[in-house]
Amino acid sequence: MNKPKPLKIKKSQRKQNYKSFNRKKERNIASIIQKRYYVLIGIIILGMSILILDLCYIQIFKKEYYTKKVEELSTKIVEGSSVPRGRIYDRNHKLLVDNVPVKTIYYKKETGTTTKEEIELAYTLADILELNISSLKDSDLKDFWVKNNSEEANLKITEEEWKALEERKIDKDQIEELKMERITEEELNKYEERDKKAAYIYALMNKGYSYSEKVIKNKDVTDEEYAIIGENNLKGIGTKLDWERTYPYGNVFRTMLGTISTSESGIPYELKDDYLAKGYSLNDRVGTSYIEYQYEEYLKGVKNKYQVIGTEYKLIEEGTRGNDIVLTIDIELQQAIEKILEEEILKAKKEPNTSFYNRSFVVITDPNTGEVLAMAGKQIVEKNGEYLFYDYTPGVLTSPVVVGSVIKGASHIVGYNTGALKIGEVRQDDCIKIAATPLKCSWKPLGTLNDLTALKYSSNTYQFRTAIKVGGGIYSYDSPLSLNQEAFDIYRNTFAQFGLGVKTEIDMPLESLGYKGTSTQSGLLLDFAIGQYDTYTPIQLSQYISTIANGGSRLKPLLLKEVISPTNETIFQSEPVVLNTVDTKPEYLDRVKEGFKMVLEYGGTGSGSVDLKFKPAGKTGTSQSIIDTDGDGVGDTETITTTFAGYMPYDNPVMAMVVVSPDSFYQSTSSSYQYHVNYKISYEVSKKFFEIYQ
Repeated sequence: MNKPKPLKIKKSQRKQNYKSFNRKKERNIASIIQKRYYVLIGIIILGMSILILDLCYIQIFKKEYYTKKVEELSTKIVEGSSVPRGRIYDRNHKLLVDNVPVKTIYYKKETGTTTKEEIELAYTLADILELNISSLKDSDLKDFWVKNNSEEANLKITEEEWKALEERKIDKDQIEELKMERITEEELNKYEERDKKAAYIYALMNKGYSYSEKVIKNKDVTDEEYAIIGENNLKGIGTKLDWERTYPYGNVFRTMLGTISTSESGIPYELKDDYLAKGYSLNDRVGTSYIEYQYEEYLKGVKNKYQVIGTEYKLIEEGTRGNDIVLTIDIELQQAIEKILEEEILKAKKEPNTSFYNRSFVVITDPNTGEVLAMAGKQIVEKNGEYLFYDYTPGVLTSPVVVGSVIKGASHIVGYNTGALKIGEVRQDDCIKIAATPLKCSWKPLGTLNDLTALKYSSNTYQFRTAIKVGGGIYSYDSPLSLNQEAFDIYRNTFAQFGLGVKTEIDMPLESLGYKGTSTQSGLLLDFAIGQYDTYTPIQLSQYISTIANGGSRLKPLLLKEVISPTNETIFQSEPVVLNTVDTKPEYLDRVKEGFKMVLEYGGTGSGSVDLKFKPAGKTGTSQSIIDTDGDGVGDTETITTTFAGYMPYDNPVMAMVVVSPDSFYQSTSSSYQYHVNYKISYEVSKKFFEIYQ
């Protein structure tokens, strides 16, 4: 088979073909490059077009917007000094807290001010101002000496101590302490009155936050002093018309009205983070306790805002004083109650067996709205042979006590709800005896009782038998008693619906829950049922009795009634807040209310607590406590705490009242005499209420 011969191409032809191929390749590459160039040019033109259009949009259509933004970013805005807070009124618009103008001389450290300059300023002010320097501390005087005699002070430190500082074995504060410790009496005695005034002023200038305003003088500033400081250009020293709180009713309800910080102190350290997070400045005057603190958001004013233009200030937003608040408190009633407390406590202290009694509390509320009409606490202290009174009103919220039988209304509801107690059920008031425990009895043998007379005569054993049934126990005289631990929860859950053992949610920053016992021994459930185990505060008792009075609605106690703007517009008005409704049948609450009415009638345990013409209903209580009388940390003396919780008139309650007198009596070895101070207070307070409101 013949194979085809390979095609032969001349060398010259091959060369020509190769050149032709390269020319085609180069033309293709050039074409590609040219296309990409056109694309790139297109992209650039498009980008430039977008940029030009965007620039036109910004410069033409958004010119005003961005001009304003530039002005905002380049404008320095500062706030003026503190403005007056809102005023505080009682429910009848009687003024409780107001502001008065105060001429003030202050110092605000300027950047770059040296210690030497501050000392010179202090001496200058010492020559101008009359000051009481009795509060000048030795430490302030020594610090002034060190700052004024730095070279001599440094010589008091040994080479070894300087070396220890370099080696960081001690710090600068310790060095300064050593300097002050080594100042001699002779060196300090060289200081005359003018030097001491300057030292006092220097201490004021360096108190608190470094660059905040420091008050040098704001009491009894004369017109001459005010004018001289205002006319002279003293570095960092200025004058202003400040303000301070004034109290037309003096100390009445004073503690609960609260306090505010001063221009000198600014925001207290412990509240700093909270207030700074809300946009406050360190030198702002703010509420620091109780009502002033609770309603800071309403009471604070709005400061003037200025635009800084060179060395001048332009007012751009005028400030306003704070809003006024109206409280639910009736200051006339409050004043009368505080007076009654002082009079009755003082009388009681003159009676036998009251050595450990030193305080009582009263709370009056409107049970239909939760408004607190008055709340007071007074403590008596003997000093140098005479008695002094102190306001103890915060104890209404924070001083839990064992309250005794006053809570038996709630215990009855537990019995009714669980079937452990029937309406009209008759029982014999016999003592209960559990194995290895003392007898548990009523305050005296009470005979045959039903559920109403058990409340009227305050039977303990009637409640014991209910508690045994709630706990699923079987009672046999002088035998062990076993009860379900869940019974404690059943009682506490029902009590909580009345406000006992839970926060009442009163509009105050502090409120105690009271003590909840942790042991679940069977005998303690019996104690719980008669108010001898857990503890409750007076405000919790107030919520409890108000809930019974209004038919089962637990209302939030209110102290704020309304808020009024500086232009006299009402911007807030409180309404009743129902926290819960007691889970029970209306007939059960009606039965408790009927029993409470009988308590205050002749023969009832509360007879004499309130004049019957006011148609009262309620419950008294006595409880045992052990107190430490010798300071060794161990309880050694048994005392009796007395309580009263009631409402009136029983057919249409307009007020609910609680009176609590801890440790009002103890039985001495020589006498069992008991002065009924709680009855006296209850009688006088209810009488005064209806004098005012009828």
